[in-house]
Amino acid sequence: MKFPESKVLQNLPKQFFASLVKKVNAKVATGADVINLGQGNPDQPTPDFIVKSMQEQTAIPANHKYSQFRGDPALKQAAAAFYKREYGVELDPEKEIAILGGSKIGLVELPFAILNPGDTMLLPDPGYPDYLSGVALAQVKLQLMRLREANDFMPDYDELDPKVVSDAKLMYLNYPNNPTGAVATPEFFKKTVAFANQNHIGVVHDFAYGAIGFDGKRPISFLQTPGAKDVGIETYTFSKSYNMAGWRIGFAAGNADMIEAINLIQDHLFVSVFPAMQKAAITALNSDQQTVRKLVALYEKRRNQFFKAARAIGWEPYHSGGSFYAWMPVPEGYTSESFADLLLDKAAVAVAPGNGFGAGGEGFVRVGLLIDEPRFTEACQRIKKLNLF
Repeated sequence: MKFPESKVLQNLPKQFFASLVKKVNAKVATGADVINLGQGNPDQPTPDFIVKSMQEQTAIPANHKYSQFRGDPALKQAAAAFYKREYGVELDPEKEIAILGGSKIGLVELPFAILNPGDTMLLPDPGYPDYLSGVALAQVKLQLMRLREANDFMPDYDELDPKVVSDAKLMYLNYPNNPTGAVATPEFFKKTVAFANQNHIGVVHDFAYGAIGFDGKRPISFLQTPGAKDVGIETYTFSKSYNMAGWRIGFAAGNADMIEAINLIQDHLFVSVFPAMQKAAITALNSDQQTVRKLVALYEKRRNQFFKAARAIGWEPYHSGGSFYAWMPVPEGYTSESFADLLLDKAAVAVAPGNGFGAGGEGFVRVGLLIDEPRFTEACQRIKKLNLF
């Protein structure tokens, strides 16, 4: 007996990163020494003090019971205290914070928690591919907001079709940006709050790389903007700040109605997160953040090393101000994908083609700053031999 997938599942987008990994693995299988600049997985270990906390909490029998449905109140208190300390933002722990099994869960589930089939949402182009999963599962309409280098990869709301704007109910943003590394300005977030208010559009700011800013500038939280909680929420993950990608824990903060919708849908889908994990997350948030500062310094050092090596061969980057990515232009005569395939085939250097992040990413490739510095120089020297620049 066969059981075909539902139409909803059949409409899910293809997993872009799975295809990329398959190509890289095939090259590795030939015996090639592949320098993988295409990944987005933190390469540093989780700080010892967080691991120790998890070990201690796992040994406590009470932590092996079901979690509280809407998360450990102590973790929500810690998240509120973190936002107050780090960003000067006041949050009600019970009404304005929701615990997530990784921020991806919140980003994918929110469209079908607050939208109805046929509603319209706005997504950045280029943008994180998994946003599209929420569109498909919620059976909503999608309109893209083009991010252009001339505008530092922030959407220009004035260029959006008025009909699209009037139909839109929800909008996603992401700064520091994946894949471009662009950072938002206070002025842009002020425009966003005004735009959302004027057009009754909810805002979701994906703050996954919120800790990672360069050149002496710290990324700002959307919630620092006056009126931000009236129109939206922000999702925060432990994956990037604390190298806890595989732990799958994060939280959403902001507008109470959106937070309630997240909590309600999670009441039916999950029983929150393993209690010991939540205790370890509290340890991370309550720490002095020294390990985060060291991590940011490492990424900035890597960015600078890669930029230096790339410029030495005539490959000029977009000057990313945050995240752990570099956004690199494709040479004339190539598409994002053909250029990425060429680098993998001829130089054994893997990069992520920009078109995998949307049509707006065409003409670029994404480089992950997730290997040791000498390998950046080696990668660029390999690319130099192809005489592309």
